[in-house]
Amino acid sequence: MVRTLLALKGRLVRGALAHLLDAEGDIDVVGEAATAHALREALRDDRPDVAVVDADLVPLHQLARIAAGGDPDGGGRLLVLVERRRAARVRPVLAEHGRRVGFLSREVPPQRIAEGVRLLARGQVVLDPELVVAALEVADSPLTPREREVLDVAAEGHPVRDIAEKLAVSAGTVRNHLSRIMAKTGARTRLEAVRIARESGWI
Repeated sequence: MVRTLLALKGRLVRGALAHLLDAEGDIDVVGEAATAHALREALRDDRPDVAVVDADLVPLHQLARIAAGGDPDGGGRLLVLVERRRAARVRPVLAEHGRRVGFLSREVPPQRIAEGVRLLARGQVVLDPELVVAALEVADSPLTPREREVLDVAAEGHPVRDIAEKLAVSAGTVRNHLSRIMAKTGARTRLEAVRIARESGWI
């Protein structure tokens, strides 16, 4: 049995997918998570073989760290579901996906997710070709990896001090990054910078 965790937005979505995966016979849904914090706790406590994760649920810097095995609360493998128009959001992780993290478009049928869970559990590569094409077609981001991390956390609505704490940098460094981000995006506010970056597929 492949022990599987579902970290997706929406109780109805999680419940429907859990029902479909449990019906497969060789997949056991051992837990669900609705937030990034809950995902980290579930990875630590439930120790799933595979976690099916909504890319919009986890900040990019956390996704990259968990995928690389560098998160002390991490574990297992990640099957990340990404909306095609936002494929560039995970491009930094996509480029080094290895066999610990797979990527599928959010639009694939449930059976494709079930097959992805099985393949990833066996250590095989799971990569949606259409998603790769979509990621490569998006215009290159003017933001540096660190600026994307800062904006990714800022998009959650955290104040500067909390962003600094989450990324282990000073508040002054965060302010400098935010200033450069707004200059590069042409935004007048942090919220506008987040909107522009999301619409462009940069985060």
